[in-house]
Amino acid sequence: MLIIKSERPIEEATIENFTPISAAIGGCLIGISAVLFMALHGRVAGISGIVAGVLTPIKGDWTWRAAFMGGLFLAPLIVWVVTAEKPQVVFAHPIWMTVIGGLAVGFGARLGGGCTSGHGVCGMARLSKRSIAATLTFMSAAVVTVFVLHQLLGF
Repeated sequence: MLIIKSERPIEEATIENFTPISAAIGGCLIGISAVLFMALHGRVAGISGIVAGVLTPIKGDWTWRAAFMGGLFLAPLIVWVVTAEKPQVVFAHPIWMTVIGGLAVGFGARLGGGCTSGHGVCGMARLSKRSIAATLTFMSAAVVTVFVLHQLLGF
């Protein structure tokens, strides 16, 4: 689990202190962004597909993908500048688990033909049966994984 923390205590960033208003605003912004991306580019805003297109570029298709990824990296820096709070990255588990988890997620996203943003946000919004099945699968796998790691193995 990766926790981004600020000068505030880390407990404020956990699920125990869920803030529904900011979560709803964030969800609306993600939804609006996905709709605008589809309307303007005719494409699903799935991060794994966008990253794959940067790594294996197709002529005339690389610039928007690089700009999209650049925005993902620049957004935290903009927040840092606006709020004057430098975020700290704290790993709640050993780094090797984070690396293995990241590789497993990347492999699963390519194997499943998309990631959580592509299937869970965009695909389900279009009522895609394939995306609904994929979302149910990766959410079920996440629940089992968290149970095994936290309850059975004690991580």
